[in-house]
Amino acid sequence: MAEQVTSAFAKAKTVRIAARKLRLVVDVVRGKSAAEALALLQFTPNAGAPVVAKVIKSAVANAEHNFDLDAQNLYISEAFVDEGPTLKRFRPRAKGSASPINKRTSHITVVVSEKE
Repeated sequence: MAEQVTSAFAKAKTVRIAARKLRLVVDVVRGKSAAEALALLQFTPNAGAPVVAKVIKSAVANAEHNFDLDAQNLYISEAFVDEGPTLKRFRPRAKGSASPINKRTSHITVVVSEKE
């Protein structure tokens, strides 16, 4: 007999924002209901807020479309940010030298589950 699926997830990979900046945003919404999280992110000034909101909307859409879950009963059960590949660039400096610049990227994962 098939198990009842009660969660769905979405990922955004290689987002051009450092992981430590995105973790500040993700910590705000973890454990909240999906609607409340989106409302909070709408008024969060951090640059990562629109990106995290997009991933949450995608996870909710996946839950509705793929598993027939009710969007009103969904909450963010897991949300985490991992480091992605780092783009390495160089900035010219005095006397013909160069200093490195790391352009960091992130992978965002959001899991939404249905309240019981």
